[in-house]
Amino acid sequence: MISTMTGVALDSALGSVSPSTLLLGLLVAGALICLLAGGGTVWGCHHPPSTPPLPCLPSLPVLGSLLSLRGDQPLHLRLRELGHRYGPLYALYLGPHYTVVVNSYQHAREVLLQRGKEFAGRPKMVTTELLTRGGKDIAFSDYTPLWKIHRRLVHNSFTLFGEGSSRLQDIVLEAVEALCCDLQASRGQAVDPGPPLMRAVTNVVCTLVFSSTYQPGDPELTSVMEYNDGIVQTIANGGLVDIYPWLRFFPNQTLTRLRDCINIRDTLLNKKLEEHKVSLSVGEPRDLLDALLQGQTGDKQTRGSGVRGQGSRLEEEGICEDHVLMTAAEAFGAGVETTSTTLLWVLAFLLHHPQVQGRVQRELDEVVGCGRSPNVSDRAHLPYLDSVINEVMRIRPVSPVLIPHIALTTSSIGGHSVRKGTRVLVNMWAIHHDPDHWDTPQDFRPGENTHTHTHTHWDTPQDFRPGENTHTHTHTHTLGHAPRLQTRLQYTHTHTHTQGNITRLQTRLQYTHTHTHRETSQDFRPGENTHTRTHRETSQDFRPGENTVVENQVHNH
Repeated sequence: MISTMTGVALDSALGSVSPSTLLLGLLVAGALICLLAGGGTVWGCHHPPSTPPLPCLPSLPVLGSLLSLRGDQPLHLRLRELGHRYGPLYALYLGPHYTVVVNSYQHAREVLLQRGKEFAGRPKMVTTELLTRGGKDIAFSDYTPLWKIHRRLVHNSFTLFGEGSSRLQDIVLEAVEALCCDLQASRGQAVDPGPPLMRAVTNVVCTLVFSSTYQPGDPELTSVMEYNDGIVQTIANGGLVDIYPWLRFFPNQTLTRLRDCINIRDTLLNKKLEEHKVSLSVGEPRDLLDALLQGQTGDKQTRGSGVRGQGSRLEEEGICEDHVLMTAAEAFGAGVETTSTTLLWVLAFLLHHPQVQGRVQRELDEVVGCGRSPNVSDRAHLPYLDSVINEVMRIRPVSPVLIPHIALTTSSIGGHSVRKGTRVLVNMWAIHHDPDHWDTPQDFRPGENTHTHTHTHWDTPQDFRPGENTHTHTHTHTLGHAPRLQTRLQYTHTHTHTQGNITRLQTRLQYTHTHTHRETSQDFRPGENTHTRTHRETSQDFRPGENTVVENQVHNH
């Protein structure tokens, strides 16, 4: 859920707005163009807010540079292509919003590390304001004193719950075992691994957040998965209303669906919150909601625990139940979509690279053996498995363009002064596919594609998301089991299917028995490729060793 707020293909965004809205918008734009044409430059950047001026895309009043972004390519590829013409650092106008685009490692390092606090702001957008009850979450809210208190509450709540402990590990392991059983039960039949994988990851987050674990087909689990997927899709299509907020006053199917999904989400989370308030007791919290409630209310049983950090003043300082609920909701965005998408990509790459899967299997056999399941502590002794995870997150980052940042004060990037209020888009796709920093950026080569700053943890003060450690735990457990499935995989068909702001790889596998768990033979036949487009990942002709036209775990967005 990241760059979706500004990173939508323009034609996709236009499709979500009614004809009457478009007509009105064009009339307004035309009137303003006529009004302004005589008093300023109509084509080009107007009074550029950067000194010395950055290269800038052509810009029209009202429309800004949107016409230059229109086309079949998703945003991250279009921004990268424009970088070949304008350089690794350039500017454009998203409607009226002056925006700096960062396509290079050195400039991203300035924005996210060296001057992280100066660029820690977030833009207020219609879709995210709806999604977060006016910015009461972590990822999309602005960098304020209240945000820092909220972040500390969330961080301490995860610490008290035991993120990284055997408790979380047990939750993930149970879900992974169930996933393996689901896949093995499909021997002899074609199966799409996407739904069972999504169900397993959702179960992990549900257990972590409110101690609920579901069986397949459970109505509540179905509700969670549907509203989460609906939010992802509608946020992805909200581009124009986030650029022109006045569009929210006109009929808009995307916003209507987003509100419906949010209502379903809030009904469920409010129910869980009330249940937890009634059953909350002294002692260690059962889950994230318990920990957040104890920290937020300053219950006497938590005093001295370090959860609250501000004594009993959190409520007095503005941390309310909305902050608790939005933190719980955000755990699904940070934990479910990122993990399931990355794991599907891992599965696809392993299918196309049987030699990689075989090497992962041999490493697991040597380090873990057959008598137990892999755990997170094994990861330090599984360098090749770790390199596979890192390489997948490099070549297909979940967030190809990070959530927009805003300059909170006048600062600079690459020697160019940047005014307060300037928006900044960091194109992680371009950075992860930069031939100046990667040996063969278009190829999947675990342990071989080297970069001196590989997978730097580029957190700005704001780039902390609840549930991210679940992402790492689930990767390690699931990937440790994937090569061990005693199956014979037959790649029969692959195609992309648009699911909001991600492209889910609907890989169909054929499962049959093999004679040994150490050998996973594969008859793999590339199927037909369909051309699908979203602004987060482009359609993929998935061909090992070739450049694909088409997202590191950079923790946001």
